[in-house]
Amino acid sequence: MTAIELRGVTKRYERLGPLRGRSVTALHDVDLTVRSGEIFGFLGPNGAGKSTTIDLLLDYAAPTEGTVRVLERDVATESAAIRQRVGVLPDGYGAIGERTGREHLEFAIDAKDAADDPDALLERVGMHTVGDYPVEEYSKGMAQRLMLAVALVGEPDLLILDEPSTGLDPNGARTMRRIVREENERGATVFFSSHIMEQVEAVCDRVAILDGGELVAVDTIDALRDSAGGTSTVTIEVSSVPDDTLSRVRALEGVTGVKTPPAESANGSSVVVACTDAAKAPAIAAVHESGADVRNVTTDETSLEELFENYTRGVAQ
Repeated sequence: MTAIELRGVTKRYERLGPLRGRSVTALHDVDLTVRSGEIFGFLGPNGAGKSTTIDLLLDYAAPTEGTVRVLERDVATESAAIRQRVGVLPDGYGAIGERTGREHLEFAIDAKDAADDPDALLERVGMHTVGDYPVEEYSKGMAQRLMLAVALVGEPDLLILDEPSTGLDPNGARTMRRIVREENERGATVFFSSHIMEQVEAVCDRVAILDGGELVAVDTIDALRDSAGGTSTVTIEVSSVPDDTLSRVRALEGVTGVKTPPAESANGSSVVVACTDAAKAPAIAAVHESGADVRNVTTDETSLEELFENYTRGVAQ
């Protein structure tokens, strides 16, 4: 079963003002499938088309070409039924007016004809002590927590979270990640759009990277690392660095960089090697063979942020 399916989706907007009559393409021929039950990360630089995609999923805009299906229903004809099964935390929109946090939740519960306990939802997002405060007194982080609680109303089959960490302190971000995992364990699909790579890498099963209105990658993070060359950073701690050590390592195929950090302790030094996964073992062996006394070896894989930069700059294909 699929939770989200875009087929051949293009979205063009007509320009206004002096450029009237010309159009700008926000999305171009996008095919995307999000499977039911997965946590799916949706990434892209500003202006890539992420917000436009979410608008199409929620029927806030219509595609110029192509079809959009959510929970195996056609968004163009069944949007009302879809919204009853979807929870949304939108970017740049918060609770408004003079209502309290609890009143906002009660309104959302009534709108979905759900049976949720507003106090239980407030406690779940860490807002139980301020539920009776008017939302106009909330900080940005408090408002974000409240809107997450609103998104949870009715135990939705699909959660669409657009920049859910906005305004959250570290405790709030941890709470958000915990709730994402809990909702997924309950059976919900989570579509998670964020600029904060650590958040996406911590919770997502697969990710899509959008750039210039086109999908440039869709896969697991590990698979993206492999397709980008599987770059790793190997730190080899040694008692000292023999003269020919760095040249030995630099000569290896798959090694893209070698350095020794400038500030070393009196107890030893280290050799830091940037290389492909296949070159890790040869690099370590080369340091051993140089006569260095190797004390410890640690490896850091390419971060999602580095992968994102590679794909959106057209380095990895």
